[in-house]
Amino acid sequence: MISTPARFKAGQRVRTRNFDPTGHTRLPRYARDKVGLVEAVQGSFVLPDTNAHARGENPEWLYTVVFGAAEIWGESADPTQTMSIDAWESYLDPA
Repeated sequence: MISTPARFKAGQRVRTRNFDPTGHTRLPRYARDKVGLVEAVQGSFVLPDTNAHARGENPEWLYTVVFGAAEIWGESADPTQTMSIDAWESYLDPA
């Protein structure tokens, strides 16, 4: 589906991008501009952001990224909790 290698690997720290697109995105606001750890490389899949607006499938690598609760909800969050999201490659930068 995609000919380029995955940019990130399991165990790598990444930061989600902070953007406010018009239209569809699967990156939740609460998870923008946050640092997490790639838990798994899921493979390449259709990018819903472009596909939802009839701008093509534009497949990208998809990653499961895990965040500490404090990174998402602040210092008062339970330090034993984590939260994960599936994030397309264009949502991520190296941390």
